[in-house]
Amino acid sequence: MLRWAVIFLIIAIVAAIFGFGGIAAGAVGIAKILFFIFLVLFLISLISGLIRR
Repeated sequence: MLRWAVIFLIIAIVAAIFGFGGIAAGAVGIAKILFFIFLVLFLISLISGLIRR
């Protein structure tokens, strides 16, 4: 999932360079959402791994 967030971030940067504001804003929004979902899932797996020990 982190991979998808990075891909959408790169798409947003390329779109911003070429001046496509709407596409860049949409890609940044998707990248942020995917990054935060990844972060939450990572923390849950980290905590569950510590509890199992």
